[in-house]
Parts: sequence; C-alpha cells; structure tokens
Amino acid sequence: MTRLLVIGGSDAGISAGLRAHELDPAIRPLLVVADGYPNFSICGIPYHVSGEVGDWRSLAHRTRADLESAGLDLMLDTRALAIDPVERTVTVHTERGYTEHLGYDQLVIGTGAVPVRPPIDGLADLGPADGVHLLHTMDDTFALTSTLDGGATSAVIVGAGYIGLEMAEALHTRGLDVTLVEQLPQVLSTVDTTLGDLVAAELDTHGVAVHTGTTVQRIERHGAALRVRGSNGFDRDTDLVLVVVGVRPDTALAETAGVTLGTRGAIAVDRGMRTNVDGIFAAGDCVHTYHRVLNSDAYLPLGTTAHKQGRVAGENALGGHRAFAGSLGTQVLKVFDLAIARTGLREHEAAAAGFQPATVDIAADDHKAYYPGARPIRLRITGDTRSGRLLGAQMLGHLGSAVHKRIDTFATALYHGMTVAEVEDLDLSYTPPLGSPFDAIQIATQAWTRQQRPTTAPVRT
Repeated sequence: MTRLLVIGGSDAGISAGLRAHELDPAIRPLLVVADGYPNFSICGIPYHVSGEVGDWRSLAHRTRADLESAGLDLMLDTRALAIDPVERTVTVHTERGYTEHLGYDQLVIGTGAVPVRPPIDGLADLGPADGVHLLHTMDDTFALTSTLDGGATSAVIVGAGYIGLEMAEALHTRGLDVTLVEQLPQVLSTVDTTLGDLVAAELDTHGVAVHTGTTVQRIERHGAALRVRGSNGFDRDTDLVLVVVGVRPDTALAETAGVTLGTRGAIAVDRGMRTNVDGIFAAGDCVHTYHRVLNSDAYLPLGTTAHKQGRVAGENALGGHRAFAGSLGTQVLKVFDLAIARTGLREHEAAAAGFQPATVDIAADDHKAYYPGARPIRLRITGDTRSGRLLGAQMLGHLGSAVHKRIDTFATALYHGMTVAEVEDLDLSYTPPLGSPFDAIQIATQAWTRQQRPTTAPVRT
C-alpha cells in the first residue's frame, strides 16, 4: 500500500490528502503540520480581527476530528526539517521535542508562503510584545488581538495590498485610528491606477489616512508608543504597527531534497504538480503556477489555486495523470462598501507578453436605471487588437452590484479563450432589478469592439 506523506496543513496539503483518500479509501495520508491549526482559513483572519467572526475556531474549515474521520492522520506542531529523496524519508521535529524519520512512497510538499520582511530599521528588534506585528498564521492573529485587547487605539499599516486593505477596514471597525502607508504610487497595485484611486477615496471617506509613494524607513520605541518614520517627512506615533507587504514561497524544505526552483523562486512543477525529484509533488503558495493566458508560469499565491493544485497533486501521487488546468489570477476584494476585482492580464502585462493590447474604460449601471437603486460599475476591459481575444478585465462597484460574479463571467470567457466580441453574445440572465438586456460586462465589451473599428467611412475612388 502506498505511504503518502503530506507536508503542510493548509489549502494545498489538506486538498491533496482528502483527494487521495477519496480515490483510495484504503490509504490514510499522513499530514505533518507545523502548528496546531490544520485547515484554518487564513483569508478569514481580517474578519476575526474586526470582530465580525467572533470565535476564532469558526475559521477552521474542518476540525481535527473532521479531518481524521475523513481519512487523514495528522501530526500537529511538528516541523519538517529535511527530505532524503534516496531513502524516501522526511526528518521531523515533533510536538514532544523528538526527532523522527518518517518514510514515504510519495510525498506532497504544501509548505505555503512566508511574509516578506522589508528592510526597515528596527523591525528585527521589535515584535508582538512591542506592538509590531506580521500577519500570516493563527499565532500571528492571537498576538495581534492581544495587542488590540490591551487597549491599542491607533495603528500604522505598512503595505496597501489585499491584506493591508482588509486589515485597514478591520482595525477601523475595531475603532482604531488607522494610517495606511504604501511605497508604490497607489494603493492596490494589482489594478490600474484609475481604480486604485477610487479605492483610496473610499478609504479616505471612512477616515483611513492614506500615504502612497512613501517608504517606511524606521520603527522605534518612543515612550509608551511606537514611532514610525519614512520618506516624504512621514512621522507618526502609534500603538500598533502591522507590516503586510507581501509573501514569498517557503521553499527551504524542498531545497533539502534538491528540488528545482522556478518563477520568482517558487518550486518548479509541471502541470501534474510533479517536481524534478522522483516521488515528490508540490502544490499551493510554495509553487509557481501555470497561467492560461500567458501559457507560461507565474507566481500567484491564491487560496483558490492552492485547493485545485492540491487535488491534482493528491490524485497524481496515487498514479493518476491529471493536469492542473491553470490560473488566471482571478481575485476580488472588499474595501468598506466597495468590491474590486480582476482577472487575466492588465494592458502592460499583456504588452510584455507579446500581445498588442488595448483597454477601454467605461461605467455602466448594475441594473436598469428606472428601477430604484441603480449604481454604476466601473469596468476596464483589455483585449488583443490583432486577434480580438479577451485578455483581461478589472471592475469596481458597490458591494451590492455583484462585481464578484460579473468578474467570474470574464474569468470563464478567458478560460475558454473567447474573443471580446463573443462575450457580447453570451446569453446572460436579465430582470430590471438585477441587470439589463445587455449586462454591464457586455456594454463594456461592446465599447471595446467599437473602439477597434474605423471611426470614419472608407474613401471611395
């Protein structure tokens, strides 16, 4: 019987183990988990911090008992130290402090990612006890909530990406005075500037102070508070500092086995999630990802991708031949009353990939204007002017405008390689309180196709 060992208890590792047991109930994969919180939703942490999810235990997709009844064996608080691919063993340090060697026939690595620590003076000398936090694990979460429960009334967040923005709202909801600092010229650099500016305006409306184009250079104790200093004269005293400037793939364990690294230093895998080392698979935020539009690899650390890759790895570890279908980088974010989403490529990304892109920017109502409550959705559609192929879409609108589902329509079109014009012909649902005969996404694609046609009649000779 195959001995399947899985390193990592988050999205990819859990999905791999469950898929393997689903295919062969006689196999009970052994999961080695570095902490005591298997199958917890890291994406849900901001909503626990805000108080919207009151009990942190609610962030568990499944309890330990659920996982064990589903066919998995777990070793919690156990850190994998090294892999011997010749002997097919993994050396681990257990919860009780012992060193053990676990044998395997097939191994799945799902070690995820770790937070980036920017070069800020003083950051290495300060920690949660001082009110300086990173945020990636449940232990990080407990440390942060402890600071909040201790009476913090102000916070400086370093980084205005997805987590920084979600945490700005979460801490504001907790009643803190929040300042958001971003080194780049805009918040949410994964969308175009016009949409990023609208997100910044939403933050300002809710009292979050935003400083873009500002690099935090030093954090230090200043009496009972923390002092944060940066470029452009930035100088702020605060009770709490949260550093969330992104993640990098955690590849240290894989490298002990001689596993090759690929895009952006992530583990290189084929579409079957196989590494270059026989018997070793990898999935999730530690690996690079096949991108369907680019037809090449990218680094896209997303929970949706990790779940899918884990299932592929678990199936192929049992001898299957399944291929990961690929990612489009489809994402959606809530910032107060707005939803912001994207899928596929932005114009500069498409140009760098060799396409000849053009982008149209329009606003269209989320439903018929005569029905009360219609709100505009801002859409940016990118297509290839040579082939007409849809390359990407971005949109921003009110939470009630189904932005998240409309971006999914574009993601589906991208998955199937549709042209922009073909999106216009999709048979989408309509009723005046919810949409229009041509949905907002089709109004945007019509605008793109008009932009590519001659604006004057041909000259007759």
